[in-house]
Amino acid sequence: MTYDPASANPLKGNALETRADMQRALIDLFNPLLPYFSEGNARVRLDAAAAHFDRAAADLEGFARPLWGLAPFAAGGGQFAHWDRYAQGIANGTDPDHPEYWGAVNGRDQRMVELAALGFALALVPEKIWDPLSPAARDGLVAYLIHARQFDYADNNWKFFRILVDIALDRLGVEYDRSLTHAYLAELEGFYIADGWYRDGNVRRIDHYIPFAMHFYGLIYARLVDDDYAERYRERALLFAQDFRRWFAEDGAALPFGRSLTYRFACAGFWSALAFADLEALPWGEIKGLCLRHLRWWADKPMTDRDGVLSIGYGYPNLLMSENYNSAGSPYWAFKAFLPLAVGEDHPFWTSAETPLAQGDAPVAFRHPGMVMMPCKGDVVALSSGQENRQMRFGSEKYAKFAYSTRYGFSVESDERAFAGGAFDSMLAFSDDGIHYRVREGNEEARLAGTMLFSRWSPWPDVVVETWLIPSPPWHIRVHRITTPRPLETAEGGFAIARRDFEADSLSAAAGSAHAIGAVDFSGIRDLGSTVIRQGLVQKAPPNTNLIVAKTLVPQLHATIPAGETILRSAVVALRDTSFDDWSRPPAAPGIDELRALAEDGETVSAMKAPVRMP
Repeated sequence: MTYDPASANPLKGNALETRADMQRALIDLFNPLLPYFSEGNARVRLDAAAAHFDRAAADLEGFARPLWGLAPFAAGGGQFAHWDRYAQGIANGTDPDHPEYWGAVNGRDQRMVELAALGFALALVPEKIWDPLSPAARDGLVAYLIHARQFDYADNNWKFFRILVDIALDRLGVEYDRSLTHAYLAELEGFYIADGWYRDGNVRRIDHYIPFAMHFYGLIYARLVDDDYAERYRERALLFAQDFRRWFAEDGAALPFGRSLTYRFACAGFWSALAFADLEALPWGEIKGLCLRHLRWWADKPMTDRDGVLSIGYGYPNLLMSENYNSAGSPYWAFKAFLPLAVGEDHPFWTSAETPLAQGDAPVAFRHPGMVMMPCKGDVVALSSGQENRQMRFGSEKYAKFAYSTRYGFSVESDERAFAGGAFDSMLAFSDDGIHYRVREGNEEARLAGTMLFSRWSPWPDVVVETWLIPSPPWHIRVHRITTPRPLETAEGGFAIARRDFEADSLSAAAGSAHAIGAVDFSGIRDLGSTVIRQGLVQKAPPNTNLIVAKTLVPQLHATIPAGETILRSAVVALRDTSFDDWSRPPAAPGIDELRALAEDGETVSAMKAPVRMP
C-alpha cells in the first residue's frame, strides 16, 4: 500500500451537507496551521517558497487569511479554541518594538490585502480580537490601520480593502478621514459594466475576481452598511447570480479560468456571500447546492501537503501555475467559502433542501466576459474570446485559450523552447523555427454574434489570424483564417484528459484526426476540411502542466502552412464517454463568407472596451 496524497485532505470523509459539516470542515482545515504559528503568534510561516513581497508580509498572509472563515464561524456561535493566539498576534504584529512586527505599510503593499481580513474580523467579532487587547495594544492596532489606509491602493478590487478596514474603524468608534472611503466607493463604480458584471480594474480581464472579490466584498458591505451603495451591490448581485451559476457543473466543479486559482473553493464565495447578505438571488436550495457541491468537489482532491496544509496549486500541489504574488499562505483565501457560518441554523440557506443545478442544454452567450457557456453532459465548456492578461505569468493560458472546461481544466506550458512538446490544449500555436512558439495572447477585435465568437489576433505583427468559435454540443467548431508572409509550423490542441500509467490509454492519430481514450474520458480533434493537410498526434504533455491532473494527453493537429492565406477548420470534443459513438460524425463548419458576415453583425465583447496594457 502506497501513500495516497488525497488522504491528507482535511475534507476527506466529510459529507458537507449540513451547517455542522461545514463548521467541522473549517476547523479541520485550520488545525494543520497550528504548528506553524510563531512564538508570539503574529506570524504563520508554512514553507520556504517566496512571493514577490517580503517575508513578513507573507507571514501576515498566513496569519490573516483564515479570518475570512473564522470570523463568520464565531459570529454564528461556533466555538474556536485559539482566539487568544489571534489577539496576541495582533498586538505583537502591530507593535514596532516587537520582533514579530509585521512591518510598516508602504504604497500598494501586500499588507493592505491582509488587513482587509483583519478589518472584516474586527467588524464582525470585536469581542474576540479587540476586547481582549490592552489599551496600548488597541492604540497600536488603530495606528497601524490608520497609517495603512493613507496610501494608494491598486486600481482594482484592492479598493475594497480600505473600505473593509473603514467599516471596522466605524464600528470601533475610531475617528478617521471618511473622505477616503467615499473616494474609493466612487472609483469602484468605474469598474462596473452592466447586468451584474464588473471588470477587475480598467483591464481586459473578467474572471473569478468578479464573484469572489467585487461581489463578495460588495455583499459584505451590503450586510454591514445601510446606504445607497449597499442597495446597489444587492441589485447587481441579483443580476450576476443568473449568469454565474452557469460557470458550475453538475458535480460542483467551477470553471477554472483566469488568475489566482490557487484560492480554490473561494469560487463558492459568491454563493456564501448571498447567504451572509440574506439575498435570495436564486432559490435558497439552489444557492445552497451551488455552494456545498463545490466544496464537496474538492473533498477527494490531493490539494494539501502531507500535513493537511493547503498547497499552492489547484487540483494538486503545483508551483508552476502560481502567480508571483502567491506565498504559502495565499490558498487560505479559500476560507471565503465559509461565510454562511455567520447565519444561524434557522436561516433558509440551511433549512432549504439542496436543489439540482438548473442549467438547460442550450449554449448561452455572455457578451461582457466574451464567453459562450456550453453544457456538455454534466460538465461545462466555455468558449472564450476577448480577454487577456499580458502582465502576469501564463496570462495567455489563463485568459486567451479558445475553450475552458470544468472537467478538464487547462494547461500551462513549461518550456517556451519546446514547440514540439507543448500541450497547447485549446490553443493554436505557431512556430517559425520549430523551437519557439507563439499563441493567442490578446485580441485586436472580439465580437459575439448570437452564440458564435469571432476574434482577430496576431501572433507576430505581420501575421493575422481570424478565429471563429461555434458551439455544437458536445462538440465545438473552430475556424481560423491565417494570413502570413512566410511559412509557419502550426499545432492545434483539443482538451487535456488524465493519462494513466503503464500506457493503459488508447491513442489514435491519423491524417486529419487524433483522439485519446482514458479511464473514463474521450478527447478528440478532427479536421473539417482545411486548405492544408494536418497530421494528428496525441501529445503526452509535460507533467504538472494541467491544473487538475498531473499527467495528461492532448490530441493535436499539426501542419506547416505556406505564405499567403490558409484556412484551418476543426471540431473538438471531450466528455466522460469512452465509447463516444459520434466520433465519426462531427458537425460541419460554416463557410468563411457566412462566418465573416456573422462577425460583421456581432456585438463587441465588453471586455475589449478596456484599454490594452502592454507589459
